[in-house]
Amino acid sequence: MASSPPYPPHPGAAPGSTLRHPHWWQRPAVRYGAMVTLLALSGLVILALVREQTGTQGFLVGLGLAVLPVPLLLAAFRWLGRVEPGPWRNLLFAFAWGACAAALIAIVANSFATRWIATTTADPAGADTLGATVIAPVVEETAKAAAVLLLFLFRRRDFHGILDGVVAAGFTATGFAFTENVLYLGNAFGTDQLTGGSGIASVTAATFFVRVVMSPFAHPLFTVLTGIGFGAAALAAERQRVRRVLLPLAGLLLAMGMHALWNGSATLGQFGFIAVYGAFMVPTFGLLTWLVVWTRQRELRTVRTELPAYAVAGWLRPSEPFALGSMRARRLARKFAREHGGRPAARAVSQYEAYATQLAFLRHRGRAGKAGADFVTRERELLLELWHRRAAARPALEHAARLTAPRVPYGAGWAYGPVPAVWPPQGQPPYPAYGDNPYRR
Repeated sequence: MASSPPYPPHPGAAPGSTLRHPHWWQRPAVRYGAMVTLLALSGLVILALVREQTGTQGFLVGLGLAVLPVPLLLAAFRWLGRVEPGPWRNLLFAFAWGACAAALIAIVANSFATRWIATTTADPAGADTLGATVIAPVVEETAKAAAVLLLFLFRRRDFHGILDGVVAAGFTATGFAFTENVLYLGNAFGTDQLTGGSGIASVTAATFFVRVVMSPFAHPLFTVLTGIGFGAAALAAERQRVRRVLLPLAGLLLAMGMHALWNGSATLGQFGFIAVYGAFMVPTFGLLTWLVVWTRQRELRTVRTELPAYAVAGWLRPSEPFALGSMRARRLARKFAREHGGRPAARAVSQYEAYATQLAFLRHRGRAGKAGADFVTRERELLLELWHRRAAARPALEHAARLTAPRVPYGAGWAYGPVPAVWPPQGQPPYPAYGDNPYRR
């Protein structure tokens, strides 16, 4: 097998041409710096506001209790995105936006709107109810949706479908819920300090039970609806501009409606919260859980269906589409690479799996007539990324395929299937030259 890639990397410009340098504000370092600065300032301001409202002791108690569900929620959303794991920087941005920027926007806007309504109507109680059931859902869901929108616009290559939207929304909402829980639990602890409450009967215990034990998924559940809208928009063709706008808006409106219903349950009487929780929240949570798990399995089927074409062309070994379409085989491949090549090999296999999944999704979009104008360029980039990592990935994936593939009769004995009829000749993969996108309609 040839050791060099079958096609050279894209040169970037024709010989003799002059590349235009981007303006200073278009440079990645400037954008990263501006975003980090914005999030850091938001974090400092929200920290000061929460500490001012709860006091130092209440802040520490709220922080210690609010952090408990965070690892479980993040792990669950990360598991959903394991078919095509996005870069950690995207997920860290989403969580930081929710915990800092979105929380700051919500605190400032909700407080201002509620005070203005109370002053205008001279009805503080009515203003609080209106703020909780109308103002807060609109402000908070819009603030959280901004993170998903930014990833959708500026990290489009990492945003391919519904699961990407769900994971981004889940990380954002988990960060937002974390900051909000610090505030609520810290205030509850302060109330107990004034009233002498303690133990199970305390306000802190009741707040912890409702917000952390019974409904840690509340904010993620709302914002996931927005994420599904953005994910569905990512699946639409570029020419379907109306759909790409309306689907995220529909998801956002559903998130606002569910959030308003949840907040309004406190005004429905003694058993209103339990009724809304049992009749709406739990069934919706179950339905969305089923949807994202089904979507996850569908993406794995897409990988198994689309990648064999590249195996026939010689870019992949015959066993790789099966291994790449199984999460167990992927895990075994990374383990094998780590045991025989260390962390660099395991990292190469993990990257190989991610690039292969992106390639399968790209081909699927192309066959559906939804590929963009950069289909050929992006396909070449992904194939070359696989080619550079084949030395570490191929032995690991073949090992994983042997361990996970079903046994099928072959010749006089048994083999681990599926068994290819013909394997392309050795040497550079006989893939056709790049040209116009054959799937463009």
